Amino acid sequence: MKTKTLKKDKVNIITLGCSKNMVDSEVLSGQLKANDIDVVHESAKRDHNIVVVNTCGFIDKAKEESINTILEQVELKQRGKLDKVYVTGCLSERYRGDLESEIGGVDAWFGTMELPLILKKFDADYKAELIGERLLSTPSHYAYLKIAEGCNRTCSFCAIPLMRGGHVSKPIEELVLEAEKLVKFGVKEIMLIAQELTYYGLDLYKERRLGDLMRALAKVEGLEWIRLHYAYPTKFPMEILDVMNEYPNICKYIDMPLQHASNAMLKAMKRQITREEIEDLVHAIRAKVPGICLRTTLIAGFPGETEEDVEELKGFLERMRFDRVGVFTYSHEEGTSAHALEDNIPAEEKERRAQEIMEVQQEISLEKNQEKVGKIFKVIVDKKEAGRFLARTEFDSVEVDNEVIIDTTKRLKPGDFVQVKITKAYDYDLEGELI
Repeated sequence: MKTKTLKKDKVNIITLGCSKNMVDSEVLSGQLKANDIDVVHESAKRDHNIVVVNTCGFIDKAKEESINTILEQVELKQRGKLDKVYVTGCLSERYRGDLESEIGGVDAWFGTMELPLILKKFDADYKAELIGERLLSTPSHYAYLKIAEGCNRTCSFCAIPLMRGGHVSKPIEELVLEAEKLVKFGVKEIMLIAQELTYYGLDLYKERRLGDLMRALAKVEGLEWIRLHYAYPTKFPMEILDVMNEYPNICKYIDMPLQHASNAMLKAMKRQITREEIEDLVHAIRAKVPGICLRTTLIAGFPGETEEDVEELKGFLERMRFDRVGVFTYSHEEGTSAHALEDNIPAEEKERRAQEIMEVQQEISLEKNQEKVGKIFKVIVDKKEAGRFLARTEFDSVEVDNEVIIDTTKRLKPGDFVQVKITKAYDYDLEGELI
């Protein structure tokens, strides 16, 4: 009879979905490591015996990817390649009952806020003193800092409150401590993320305190860039722009998802703002912070969207000339108030509209990039690829925005800041030479 040798557990965490999920996985990793459990992110090696799948349940494509990933891991377990498969995250929070009855072979399902319960499966303790200790899954020079959980908004298309609950801000001192620890790990750039940044502090301090948080983080020694993601346009706190002007390490960059520009669509989406108010806000932001980079995301194919609405959106983009734009096709999500509407636009038509909108932005992006030729920018080096270095200006966030391609024989490292003169412009990228 063969005797099974007791080998130490090794955990592989697979993260799907957004940067907020990535932070959750990093926190779980940090806790496991502190409990002396071997843990890796997205390992391609087959040297682990336990998998935790951190799922996304936001839109159809993400749900499909999450389910396929779970099934792949269950199959590996059935073939004797894994001992345990655990599932956590948004999809698990939203559809746990259905998933449990339809997918066998998963050892346990967890919601989005059940970190201590996951740790119990490993006979591990949740260590509160580890605030800010994370095992980064990003390159060591940048990290995401999640400043709040959940959302209090009632946008008709969005299922996030169903999966993440209401808005809960993290205390300023806790976030500063986390940022300081990240800097000790070598992090030079942090991206502030939440479902909605501008609501920060209302639940905790009874007033919006994003500006105070930015000030406190800007004073963290060694933190070179602070970037704002996901600012809601309604009741936008203009005082944060004064803080942006005050501190050179706060990037002149705001990611503000607008979703649409037609008043009929904004009303149907329950965005609590009109196109005219958005235009006034954009002008006011640019007047207060000259040269600021504004990124936005839009939805094509929302129920009832007409060709006129699409034309209005295109005209809005031409007038507003955003620096960065992403377009998503509408996903009909159960549990949202828009689910009661008829999803009356075919998938191909949604795609066509999204493409049409992006073509407008492509031209604007090229024109804006051409304006940068001959100018000098401070950039952060991200990586070396095909013999050339890829870097970003303060006006570009990781993975979603433009890159600066640097062709040089000089040895640069990820996280290095260098001065670059822009020599060539493309639709979405730039080329530059070291100064």
